[in-house]
Amino acid sequence: MDIFTTRFGTLSVQPQDELLFEHGLIGLEDCRRWVVLTDSNNAALGWLQSLDQGHIAMGVVSPRRFVPDYQLRVDRFDLNSLGLTTVRDAEVVVITSRRDSGLSLNLRAPIVINVEKRLGCQVIAKDEYPVQYPLDLHNTNLRRIA
Repeated sequence: MDIFTTRFGTLSVQPQDELLFEHGLIGLEDCRRWVVLTDSNNAALGWLQSLDQGHIAMGVVSPRRFVPDYQLRVDRFDLNSLGLTTVRDAEVVVITSRRDSGLSLNLRAPIVINVEKRLGCQVIAKDEYPVQYPLDLHNTNLRRIA
């Protein structure tokens, strides 16, 4: 299927690349179909592109790349919709945001994806991680393109 996006133009998305978020994302409950795109300029950055609303795309990164001791603790109930046989089958990413002071990561509300089943959900971490964890751009490889 072809989808028009404001950030990437027209994309051809294969059905097997689509991720389903049964409940959408926080604040984007109507956006249930997504695709993860790689950034051609930065291997650390991906883009979560909505297939339901082409103007919505968010930068995502692996939190452990920038916060090595990051551990996600959630209730198992929060992950039921993913159909995971083991939590090791889950991929965890966090949304990046641009702030006046630079980039930040939302460590409090990560996205968990069952890559095999193409299912995702956003959860709230039990630990008191910040919603805006500032990135030190001088000590990371993440470029300011998000």
